[in-house]
Amino acid sequence: MSQQLVEELVAVAIFILIAFPVHEFSHAFAAFRLGDSTARWQGRLTLNPIVHFDPLGGAVLVLSALIGGVFIGWAKPTPVNPYNLRYGRRGESIVALSGPISNLVMAAAVAIPIRIINMSPSLYDTVGSSAIAVFLYNIANFFVVINVFLMVFNLLPIPPLDGWHVLLGLVDARTAYNLRAFEQYGFIVLLLIILLAPSFIGDIGYNLAGVLLGT
Repeated sequence: MSQQLVEELVAVAIFILIAFPVHEFSHAFAAFRLGDSTARWQGRLTLNPIVHFDPLGGAVLVLSALIGGVFIGWAKPTPVNPYNLRYGRRGESIVALSGPISNLVMAAAVAIPIRIINMSPSLYDTVGSSAIAVFLYNIANFFVVINVFLMVFNLLPIPPLDGWHVLLGLVDARTAYNLRAFEQYGFIVLLLIILLAPSFIGDIGYNLAGVLLGT
């Protein structure tokens, strides 16, 4: 197993333990603040990774890391009752958007010290002089990339992803009603994109990660 693959898998493990819970907690917290306590009653208003872990979504993320190129996966969906939310469909859109935004915030928070290191020759040389420091530096880079990939993936306007619910909250009620007819085909479309057009997600993900990392 190559050093890069080891670093990717460690970053994936950290992501499952930290980023997935933060993503789902953000959904639950946004819903709670907007009047829906469904997630709270079901014990999902927490950062406990066990509560949010989805075996299939975690396995897909690990598999995508092993195959290389893109990072795709998911946690256990947070239960939300849209009828309890303030602002109607707009509230549902806010709840859906909160998860991907949390990924962007985590990516940016880790990218800041990486950019500082990259901009300082002395700091960069110091990191490069230690195998452990290089290992942690590379894991941090992968953590940023994975967060960006998951944000991009979740924002695709395809059911049942977050981007679909964001879209339904932005269009008028009649259009939203008509669009719901496509929800039965969402999984098929999503599967086709993952299998046939992974470079679409990859190009957006790597370019955005490059902007954050300054590469």
